[in-house]
Amino acid sequence: MKNRIKEFRNKRKLRQEDLAEKLSVTRQTIIAVENDKYNPSLELAMKMANFLETTVEELFELEEEK
Repeated sequence: MKNRIKEFRNKRKLRQEDLAEKLSVTRQTIIAVENDKYNPSLELAMKMANFLETTVEELFELEEEK
C-alpha cells in the first residue's frame, strides 16, 4: 500500500516527531508507515487522515497485485 503521509505532513510543516506525538505513536511508527514498511491499523489510518485534514482514500492507495 502506498501512502502520501510525508506529502501531507510537509504541507503542514510537521516533523515526524510532531505527527507521532499528535497521534500517540512513536516516530519509528511514522517512519515505517511513510516508507511502506508497515501498514497502519484502520484506526491509526483514520486518525492520520483526520489530523492531516484529508480522507483515508487520499492518504493511502492500495497497489494492484501483479
